[in-house]
Amino acid sequence: MNTGFDFYDGLARVDSFEAMALGESYTNLPEDWVVGTSDIVGSTKAIAAGKYKTVNMIGAAVISAQINASDGHALPYVFGGDGAAFACPPEHAQTASDALAAVQCWAREEFNMALRVAMTKMADIRAAGLDVGVARHRVSDGVDYAMFSGGGISWAEAQMKAGAHSLPPAPAGTQPDLTGLSCRWSHMKAQSGTILSVVIQKENDASDDAFSHLCATVLERIGTLDRGGHPSPADGPGTGWPPPGAVLEAYASRGDKSVAKQRRQVLLETLIAWLLIKTGLKIGGFDAKSYKREVGENADFRKFDDGLKMTIDCDADTVRDLTALLETAQSAGTIKFGLHQQDEAMMTCIVPSIMENNHVHFIDGAAGGYTQAATQIKEG
Repeated sequence: MNTGFDFYDGLARVDSFEAMALGESYTNLPEDWVVGTSDIVGSTKAIAAGKYKTVNMIGAAVISAQINASDGHALPYVFGGDGAAFACPPEHAQTASDALAAVQCWAREEFNMALRVAMTKMADIRAAGLDVGVARHRVSDGVDYAMFSGGGISWAEAQMKAGAHSLPPAPAGTQPDLTGLSCRWSHMKAQSGTILSVVIQKENDASDDAFSHLCATVLERIGTLDRGGHPSPADGPGTGWPPPGAVLEAYASRGDKSVAKQRRQVLLETLIAWLLIKTGLKIGGFDAKSYKREVGENADFRKFDDGLKMTIDCDADTVRDLTALLETAQSAGTIKFGLHQQDEAMMTCIVPSIMENNHVHFIDGAAGGYTQAATQIKEG
C-alpha cells in the first residue's frame, strides 16, 4: 500500500557528507507536505542560567515525539539545539500536530519553558518564493539524518516567531510519548583545544553556487582534523554514574509516576549499563562496548539545515583559519555566520532499543553551542 511516507522512504542514503553541499543532492518536498517547527522562547537567557541541558532535551523531545507518533515510518527531521524541525505527509499532519502540541505542554508544565510550535504548508512556503529540499546522509549502517536546503525551513521558523501557523495549545496535563529519549553520557571534553560550534547561512542575494563552494572549502579544511573534528572518541563517549541527565530523563519518561520514583528507576538502569561498559560483560546479547562505539558512529555532529552547522573538536589554528575564511566570504556578501567556543560537547539521545543499531544522538556544544553561535548572526 502506497502512503505519503513513500517519498522519503524512496530517497537514496548518501554516504558522502561533502555531497550535501551540492544542490543536486536534494529533492524538493511534495506540494502537499507540511513542515513542523519549534523553538524555545528565551533560550539565550536559559543558557545563561545554566539550563542548556534542559534546552537541548526539549529540542530533542520534539523529534522523539514525532518518531514515536509516526508508527514506524521514517520522517525527515533536524535538531537545532533549542528546537527542531521536521516534515510529514498530509495524512499524518494532524497526528504530528498533536504530538508537537503535547511537547509544548510538557515543556511548560515540567520546566516552565515556553516552546513555540507551528505547522506550515509547503504551498505557503512556495508562495513565498522558497522551497524545502531534503536529502538523506548515512552516517552508519543503522542511521541516516535528513539534510535541508532551499530556505523554506528558515522561513517557516521566522513565520512561527512572528505568530503565524501556530498550533492551539494541548489540554493541561497532556503528555507526549518520549519513549527512548535520554541523556546518559558524560560531556565530551575537547581533545584538540576547543569545541567549536559553527553556524553558516547563505545571504539572500548570494548565488547557490557561491555558497556551495564556500561550504566545500570549509569541509575540506575540517577534513584535515582527526576524524573530521568528530567530538566523540572513536570508541564512543565516556560515561559516569550517576549520569548528569538522570533528572531530565525522569521528567521525559515518568508518565503518571512521580519524578522521584522514575529517577530511581533511571539510576538503576544506568548503574547496570555503567557496570557493563566498565567490565565489558555481555548480558542477553547486549554488548555494551559495541553499543558505546555505535553511539559515536551514529552521532549527528554536522548537518545542512538551510546552511551548514557543525560541532567540531579542533585546534586554535583551525579556529583562526575558519574565522578568516568565513569573514572573507561574509565581506563578499556570500554568507553570515556565528562561531562559539567552549570546552566540552554534550549529547542528547533517542534510543528506541539498545538491541538495535538505529539509535540517534544529537551533539551540541555544552556551553551554548548552536544557540549562541546563531545569536551572533542575529546581533551582526
